[in-house]
Amino acid sequence: MGTWYDTRYVDDVRPGDHAWLPYSGAEERDHVVAPFVAGALATNEKIVYVTDAPAARLPGMSAFDPAAFAATGQLRVLTRAESCLDAAGGFDPDRLGRTIDREVARGFEAGFRAVRFTTDFTWLLAAGADLTGLLGCEDRLAHAVSPSTVAMAVCQIDRRRCPPDRLVELGATHEVRVEGNPLFDDGTLRIARSFAPRGLRIEGELDRARHAVFAEHLGRLLAGRRGVHLDCGGLGFLDLGGLNLLVRHALALPRGEALILDDLPANVENVIDMVGWNRLPGLVPGRARGARDGGATAWA
Repeated sequence: MGTWYDTRYVDDVRPGDHAWLPYSGAEERDHVVAPFVAGALATNEKIVYVTDAPAARLPGMSAFDPAAFAATGQLRVLTRAESCLDAAGGFDPDRLGRTIDREVARGFEAGFRAVRFTTDFTWLLAAGADLTGLLGCEDRLAHAVSPSTVAMAVCQIDRRRCPPDRLVELGATHEVRVEGNPLFDDGTLRIARSFAPRGLRIEGELDRARHAVFAEHLGRLLAGRRGVHLDCGGLGFLDLGGLNLLVRHALALPRGEALILDDLPANVENVIDMVGWNRLPGLVPGRARGARDGGATAWA
């Protein structure tokens, strides 16, 4: 079964988007959900979060007073029991659909510019529930959100808890996959977090003018982690100063740790091979995902 969806940064999610977030851990989830929640509260938008967690502990709430926003109706934290469970405590997708319809209507009547909805469906997997109801719920959400001019949704799921075939089915019910905002993007170089494996994704050109900003983000990540990966699949240019920068950071790692370079374009790997991996201590080749750009990457 094939899937198609657009990948969009969380700040670019807009009304009509029925998006999903197949995350690989709490860190990745919060990296995406926090700006989705905070972005609503920082503007004239309503956020509806279905969860049994306290409002103050939700991603994105650290800079806000939940009670103040709840009082105005801009923040709606609804428990599962009051939003999507039936009288016997089972998941009721129709009730969840009615809850969303109601909250969107009330948000529109209250004058909010848009209504954002999010929930994490992983608890259904943990409970061993049949995903048939969830798939039906996602279809209902798609019909409610996609034509809307005010509603948008991010459906969360822990991909580690979901069988691959069911994950494909869930993905097929969405038109947008959401990911965290880039850490840096000036149109020439984009730096983004990656989580499976943990590290950074670098795309575009890493030249002398951008060494400092890259070093800042790489150093910050290396300070708290080991075995950091760099996804280089979208790297279009890397100068020798950039290579030296990587070596300096790798040398600062604890003994036995390395900076792992994944998905290197073929000609970049050839240059490193000529230099000799043994002359670049702390840098090691990582995973490869097949042929890349056929030599478009330049070295200077």
